[in-house]
Amino acid sequence: MLYQAARARGLNLSMVDSKDLSFNLIGQSLPEELKEVDVFIDRCVSHFRALHVSAILEAKGKTVINPYACAAICGNKLLTTLTLNRAGIPTPKTVVAFTREAALRAIEEYGYPVILKPVVGSWGRLVSLVKDRETAEAILEHREHLFPLYQVFYIQEYVKRPPRDIRCFVVGDQVVAAIYRYAPSWDWRTNTARGGKALNCPVTDEIRELGLRAAKAVGGVFLGVDMMEGPEGLLVHEVNSVVEFRNSVPATGVDIPGLAVEYIAKTAKS
Repeated sequence: MLYQAARARGLNLSMVDSKDLSFNLIGQSLPEELKEVDVFIDRCVSHFRALHVSAILEAKGKTVINPYACAAICGNKLLTTLTLNRAGIPTPKTVVAFTREAALRAIEEYGYPVILKPVVGSWGRLVSLVKDRETAEAILEHREHLFPLYQVFYIQEYVKRPPRDIRCFVVGDQVVAAIYRYAPSWDWRTNTARGGKALNCPVTDEIRELGLRAAKAVGGVFLGVDMMEGPEGLLVHEVNSVVEFRNSVPATGVDIPGLAVEYIAKTAKS
């Protein structure tokens, strides 16, 4: 969609698959097909590939949307929470533990239910609604035997909200659109990748303010900011640096990829 939007505007956008590339880390040389590129839009599905490709390109003097530092923060829920909290942006209450025993104590102190998330992950994978001690012990034991990254136990309060959350789309210094993401009947998670439904959400002053503040905090220019409607107002729980919008364009009627490539083209020329 970004490619089509760029072509419709006469912009020279090429798609390059990072799986086909290799990079010499010494010196400033780049693969031939990348040398004349003014700005890169990193759309790698793999977070770790996106992060490392961005680091290489920036080290060789290229502009990447979104920057490496932004991707590093947004791709890690712990770093995102710390960054948002430092900026005074309301977030769900969150605690982190590094052993099963400490995590279980933290969960018991919070009281059930809680949400247990991997610090790195997307599309709602391995996000668990923990309703009792038996479930907590089982999930924590499983996580202990996974890759060490999953042994960073990120525990979040269960926010009493409608069966939906909000994603707003930030392009530059504007919130261009927002959607409600409704959970499917068989799940509590709202991710559209899991069957969640996208409907247009009016961009209120509160959504606009929080979206722009979150974008500024993480240092990005083309982002999806996810919020929940808590009992005392909106809470920002995630920021997406490689934001998806396929279901959001028809839901909102807003040409999100078109606005993005127009802004990025201006960035390239400045």
